[in-house]
Amino acid sequence: MHIALVTHRFVRGDGQGRVNLEIAQAALRRGWTLTLLASEVAPELLTRPGVTWIPVKVDGWPTELIRNQVFAVVTWAWLARHRGEIDLVVVNGFITWARADVAAAHFVHSAWLSSPHRPRARSLRGLYQQLYSRLNARLERSAYRSASLVIAVSEQVRQQLRAAGVGEPSIEVIQNGVDTREFTPDLDRLQSKPPVSGVSTALFVGDLQTSRKNIHTVLRALPHCPSVQLLVAGAVGASPYPALAARLGIADRVHFLGFRSDLSELMRTVDFVVFPSLYEPCGLVLFEAMASGLPVVTARTVGGLEVADPACALVLEAPEDVTVMSAAINQLAASPQLRAAMGAAGRRRALELDFALMAERYCDRFATQGRPRYGQRQSARADRFAG
Repeated sequence: MHIALVTHRFVRGDGQGRVNLEIAQAALRRGWTLTLLASEVAPELLTRPGVTWIPVKVDGWPTELIRNQVFAVVTWAWLARHRGEIDLVVVNGFITWARADVAAAHFVHSAWLSSPHRPRARSLRGLYQQLYSRLNARLERSAYRSASLVIAVSEQVRQQLRAAGVGEPSIEVIQNGVDTREFTPDLDRLQSKPPVSGVSTALFVGDLQTSRKNIHTVLRALPHCPSVQLLVAGAVGASPYPALAARLGIADRVHFLGFRSDLSELMRTVDFVVFPSLYEPCGLVLFEAMASGLPVVTARTVGGLEVADPACALVLEAPEDVTVMSAAINQLAASPQLRAAMGAAGRRRALELDFALMAERYCDRFATQGRPRYGQRQSARADRFAG
């Protein structure tokens, strides 16, 4: 079978990109041919036989909104010329103007638009973000409704797709996975005594250009958590959060590390993870923390909690409540025993979320959705007529 996979990235160190990479590798193990329409592809894929990369470079265009539309037009044009060569077109959300056979839903913009936690448009940037979300909500709704199969990455996403008008029979949930060989606990460190200073180290991972990841609440809680230092992994760029940390008087306890491709190693150096995103379709960071044997402070607004045992995560019902946030952080900071018990429970649960199993489930569905190319269909009809 020849599959066209249309998405921005097939790489490690990126949530969707890593899922796409695992799916591509599983498809190659089945002997399928892949055409990747993408801006970035991991070198390990490009050396594999059966892989063709159609580079779609959009870096020179201003704003994510324009870059996405350029990507959508370029991929539509390529698929219009080559659709007869392809058995199955697989996309992530709305990413191309071409119709897809299978659409994976990693985000539901209409759900974020209706979220009570979405900030109001009080600036030019806020107006742009509102326009971006509204346009994408309309486009992805069309993409999901026209696909034969929509794969939701969590039960939360399934419910949000239904609310957006996507028919239930066309939706299937396939949970994101985690690499339990890459993300492993540092058992010697976890079992050692706490440092004499009594200071605990928390880790926040996320996009620092948006308020959706909720780091603003974490930072505002930190003055009430004097025994905690925070590592922040994410590209800083023009982010306002280093300045916020300085205004709050906690700059000496908050360390902005920039983008990190070594999250598994970083997680082996901290005591717990704080991941209270205000809208997260499926929290890959949550799964990575669990696999690393770390407890997590998270929120009800994070997708994927159906596979996170309450024994391994403190789930906040009000993720923007500073008092509630600081209490959860202090609870973990104060008790190495609690962290150890929750981390062990998370590791056991994460072992059931294998990336390879996830990717094989995707490929099983691709196999049922794939269809013969036009020339093959014509040949089959001719054979039946001759018979």
